[in-house]
Amino acid sequence: MTPGHSRSNRYKWGTCGLALAAALTLGAAAPAPGDPPPPPSLRPVAPGTVAPGTTPGASTAVPGEPAPPAPGNSAPEPSEALVPGIAEAQAEPVDTPDQVLPPLVYQPGADEDRAEPAEAPAGAYRLVEYVPRSEVAAKPGSCTTRTGPHQRQVEQWLGLKADGRQSPADCAAIRKFQQAQGISPTIGFAGPVTWSRMQFLSARKNPNAAHKCPVKKTRVACVDLNRQLMWVQTGKKVTYGPVPIRSGRASLPTRAGWHKVYWRHKNHWSTIYHQSMPYAQFFDGGQAFHAIYHSVYTTVGSQGCVNLTLADARSLWNALRTGDGVYVWGHREGT
Repeated sequence: MTPGHSRSNRYKWGTCGLALAAALTLGAAAPAPGDPPPPPSLRPVAPGTVAPGTTPGASTAVPGEPAPPAPGNSAPEPSEALVPGIAEAQAEPVDTPDQVLPPLVYQPGADEDRAEPAEAPAGAYRLVEYVPRSEVAAKPGSCTTRTGPHQRQVEQWLGLKADGRQSPADCAAIRKFQQAQGISPTIGFAGPVTWSRMQFLSARKNPNAAHKCPVKKTRVACVDLNRQLMWVQTGKKVTYGPVPIRSGRASLPTRAGWHKVYWRHKNHWSTIYHQSMPYAQFFDGGQAFHAIYHSVYTTVGSQGCVNLTLADARSLWNALRTGDGVYVWGHREGT
């Protein structure tokens, strides 16, 4: 590779999309033996925030699930974007430190591997629902009359009449679920975070009930883009997960099909974005499993990587090894 960064950058860069590969030639020097990894460059952000210029709230039906409510059922107008339902959660998050080229693989030293990534800031993974902008200032304890983008699916999951219309009884039931799961604001809006949480709970007992992930004698990391979940299985036995994830956005999707974990770097550091990629496990070019320091329940996807909370990425690090298979299928909503 042709040097494109200062040779003083001691840590390798990673990638989660190849769209700009032809335009970039990058390089970085290996870390000095025994040097600890640099701490992640973080700025305080609230979870569940939306990058400028995006239009969150777009919904498509999940295969095998009830369709979203039809037009005319008092759903949010197309021009009214959904936003985080907590007013102080409006700041833009630090985006995933995904890159445009595969990393330069090297063998980390023992001292580097002994160092653990920094802990996530308090509240980084708080479940903040996306609601119509007019509902952000809703009175605490109030009940929305708005029909959410996942109204019909949420109603069906709760055992309610699945007509795709918000009723006082529907709102009360949705609010009760949100309160039990710690989803804010608890106004009964059937948004993407509420529906994602329901899919996660449904998958816990048997995430591969639909037999989408191939059963092998060897270990396989299964990535379900439809439900935004991943788990690890050996044969039919689930050995890790399922856990919620954030996969690639429409312009930089996580690539489907068979892959293989080819490099693991616990303290990976981006020399392009100057952000940490904790517990990075690369499986296809620059696409990797790695932790992020904000919510995985954002309406905007990553730049191709499979993002997890820090605790989940740490557990996955212990569940996988170099050479393990990775199988990806489906489509993230909106892609």
